Amino acid sequence: MKKDNEQKHRILILGASGYIGNAIYKELGPYFKTFGTYRIPRKAFDNNNQFFQYNVEEDDVYEILEATKPSIIISALRGDFNAQVIAHQHIAEYVAITNSKLIFLSSANVFDAYSQYPSYELDKTLSHSIYGHFKIKIENLLLRMPKMKVAIIRLPMVFGVGSPRVQELKDAITENEAVEVFPNLIMNVTLDKKITQQIHYIINRNKYGVFHLGSTDLVHHDEFIKEISAVITDKKVVFKQVFTTNDDRYLAVLPKFNKLPKHLQITSDTVLEELDK
Repeated sequence: MKKDNEQKHRILILGASGYIGNAIYKELGPYFKTFGTYRIPRKAFDNNNQFFQYNVEEDDVYEILEATKPSIIISALRGDFNAQVIAHQHIAEYVAITNSKLIFLSSANVFDAYSQYPSYELDKTLSHSIYGHFKIKIENLLLRMPKMKVAIIRLPMVFGVGSPRVQELKDAITENEAVEVFPNLIMNVTLDKKITQQIHYIINRNKYGVFHLGSTDLVHHDEFIKEISAVITDKKVVFKQVFTTNDDRYLAVLPKFNKLPKHLQITSDTVLEELDK
């Protein structure tokens, strides 16, 4: 790790109490002066001087930016889409007039209207979903900023021992509920631990641009969820197959231009191995 880099950066993670935001906070905290925001009051955050309460629908993000004076802002925000768009407009204005940079966590859903191929960094975004539309809106705002000031991180489905997706799966198994799977969906996946390492690298190496941080291989949704189920339980799991189309459709973000070093790349097997520990 580059010590000089680590000393000088002040990092603000918007949404640091959320699942991915908190994982990033834990990764970066020992190396940088790191601040985070949380939405709902909790003792763990209330007494922590590094954390600020922030509600995207009610509060002005500028106050948090002024209080923390970050050199790097990581946006892992959740909440009302319109409020998030306004918040990111304010963040973009702050980044434009300061010596700071924004890392925005986006989603493979910016490509969910394209179904015949995996998507690469420079492909045109197009979405049929409200969530995808919203992510595209913020991406387009950020792509108008000076290139070196922005990193857009497009994530596929994220798994991990404590991830909401794995927890939902465990709950369904416990309740003997059917688990929905999409047999025609071809996707790639990633691990919470790997995302945090990748973002750490992007900060240390001062990288910018669009990054596709999915596994290097592709999997069928139904097969992968069945493999995870086999890893986390011995119980017989009931699967409900959901067909949204008769043909295979892709929702996969693969890197072509902004590839990270080998040790920071991931395969779907690595995700399964982590869940099997």
